[in-house]
Amino acid sequence: MNSLFTALVDDAGLFPPTSLHMDEALARHQRDLEAASPLLTHRFLCPASRLDTLRRAEPRPNRMGLILDTDDLPAFADLPIDFVEVRLPPEQAARLDLPDGVRLFIEVPPRSQVTGLPEGAGLKVRCGGATADAFPPAEHLGAFIAHCVDNDIPFKATAGLHHAVRHFDPALGVDRHGFLNLVLAVCEAVEHRDPVPVLRTTDVGHLVRLALAVPEESAKRARELLVSYGSCSTSTPIDDLKTLGVISDGA
Repeated sequence: MNSLFTALVDDAGLFPPTSLHMDEALARHQRDLEAASPLLTHRFLCPASRLDTLRRAEPRPNRMGLILDTDDLPAFADLPIDFVEVRLPPEQAARLDLPDGVRLFIEVPPRSQVTGLPEGAGLKVRCGGATADAFPPAEHLGAFIAHCVDNDIPFKATAGLHHAVRHFDPALGVDRHGFLNLVLAVCEAVEHRDPVPVLRTTDVGHLVRLALAVPEESAKRARELLVSYGSCSTSTPIDDLKTLGVISDGA
């Protein structure tokens, strides 16, 4: 597995548009664990509002990310939470009492240039949604990436990254960002180039050539910054990268 793609995809099966029932989501997650694709983080994303449902279900995930969609942070010491994602101002997020070892990611609009983050915190960016206006322009997403790279801020991405390569969605009338474009845009920023052209391109061959030519040092640095992205499908990212020849059939 190309190190650029190792442990890239978090399991967001509970979230739209897949919106699996908890039992279905956990069963799929278990199948993914058994298949052991190195592309997946094997980390299960769960809203805080559904933790009680998860506690009553089986099998329990081995790793989790908690998305705070409630007014208060619930107790979760009994669960294997790696990080908590929040939509709160940085000064309010700083007051959350998180256990040692649990990372904090604060969701912000792509256009914002956030400073004064709590120590050890990262950012989260939304790359799409249910409506056309939820998809940030490439220029805004590129500015966000450059800001994170220039300021050594780790970040996660979510929503809208349904396929590897940027493409037009006729149902919404908008260009969807590709997760391969996103990964390579971080590499471009790491190598002190403008990430926007790579975010905007739909040239599959060009993206594949770039992916196969990323120096290992740049790949490592890019993935220190881009921690992972959440995908409601855990099979499509694997299938897309295999079809493109970027990862092997054995991955």
